[in-house]
Amino acid sequence: MIGTLRILIRSPKFIIGLAILAVVLGTVFVYPMVNTADPVEMVASGFDPPSAQYILGADNFGRDTFLELMYGTRTSLYVGLIAGVFATVVGLVLGLAAGYIGGLADNVITLITNMFIVIPSFVILILVSVSINSRSSTVTALIIGLTSWPWTARAVRAQTTSLRNRDHVNIAKISGYSTTKIILFEILPYIASYVVMAFILQIASGILSEAAISMLGLGPYNTVSLGIMMNWALMFEAPAAGAWWAFVPTSLMIAAISFSLFMMNTGMDEIFNPKIRN
Repeated sequence: MIGTLRILIRSPKFIIGLAILAVVLGTVFVYPMVNTADPVEMVASGFDPPSAQYILGADNFGRDTFLELMYGTRTSLYVGLIAGVFATVVGLVLGLAAGYIGGLADNVITLITNMFIVIPSFVILILVSVSINSRSSTVTALIIGLTSWPWTARAVRAQTTSLRNRDHVNIAKISGYSTTKIILFEILPYIASYVVMAFILQIASGILSEAAISMLGLGPYNTVSLGIMMNWALMFEAPAAGAWWAFVPTSLMIAAISFSLFMMNTGMDEIFNPKIRN
């Protein structure tokens, strides 16, 4: 563990990603405590430019864009986290079951996984979102997670298949360990590193997916998110009006969060994959 932490600290990619994410998290959770105003309160005219009072101006509704950005980032992070947990857990459970049990279970799970992979996940995401009338942030996150698990399941299945005939697994079978105990204690620890990295990527994917469907008007209702802010900017023609503050900071926030998570994932890959370690 100590050796792993030392390598982690020496990874510039991980440190850069962690630093960016820490700044984002610190800002979006601390600033609303300082500025306790309602983020949906109209405080100015539509598309008022940045000023000393409102550092990112106002959006099309005359609301404080910076305050909206803070609350919108929190919502998008929440959606990404829930979607990442859901997709990782589903992919992990199905991948472990298919890889270790094999046989009919493997065939059925592989068939379902391939069906989800063949059909573009974004198309499924849109169809499911359209079919649901009321979408909260949690419901949106679960919909995204429902379309994001297949690649995790496929990768976990491949690694589990290669592990199920290892000596330590065979010894556990001879010792009378149950299937559940073998999977939890003899297989899962060997793929834990991949699961952590997959989880980080699933969070990034969830945030990007939320932004994509919200820009189409299929995101969560009665809330503010990064995707919804982009949707408002497009609907009310902020680019044509020259109101760059209504969409550029939002785009940069999405890019910063995604970049930080990908950098952290790359840094962790240097730890768990000695072949690419400098």
